[in-house]
Amino acid sequence: MKLNTLGVAHKIIAEKVKAGDFCIDATAGRGNDTSFLCSLVGETGKVIAFDIQQDAVDSTKALLQSKGYDSIAQVFLDSHSNMDQYAQENSVDCITFNFGYLPGGDHNIFTTPATSIPAIEKGLKLLKQGGLMSLCVYYGGDSGFEEKNALMEYFRTIDSKQYTVLITEFANRPNNPPIPVFILKQI
Repeated sequence: MKLNTLGVAHKIIAEKVKAGDFCIDATAGRGNDTSFLCSLVGETGKVIAFDIQQDAVDSTKALLQSKGYDSIAQVFLDSHSNMDQYAQENSVDCITFNFGYLPGGDHNIFTTPATSIPAIEKGLKLLKQGGLMSLCVYYGGDSGFEEKNALMEYFRTIDSKQYTVLITEFANRPNNPPIPVFILKQI
């Protein structure tokens, strides 16, 4: 396991997601989370992924095809804030988010609290009881601190009777290390 944000997130997700599960990658990016989720759910599972950039959708589809996962996952050119149009409430086992901008893409296109917070709210309703949401908060760019601050404030308002929110951080990493956040829908 890599000792970085994505490595930590993948370790926790791997402990929770199993064959046959239904997962959502809310921010497809280059397809790494989508592919990882496909490897966990297997042929009997299902993964759907979203991104607002055609480049990200194309990258994700190419990666899935190269790994033989294109029959497991569907990738949509759409905002994560519309995920509730693709899944029913209480039907999803795991949802992943990576907030920020597309690696190797246009840094002028990035996630914002205006769509990210509604997407999280919708995702929380889509999760089954016992379901997991993994959120990697990348920040430090031109707009990253604004979104990070809004998300951190929002996470603290999530109903503690229905969800457990765990905010973790790397205390000894330089610059602005991404923040892994996990939300578990209580049983």
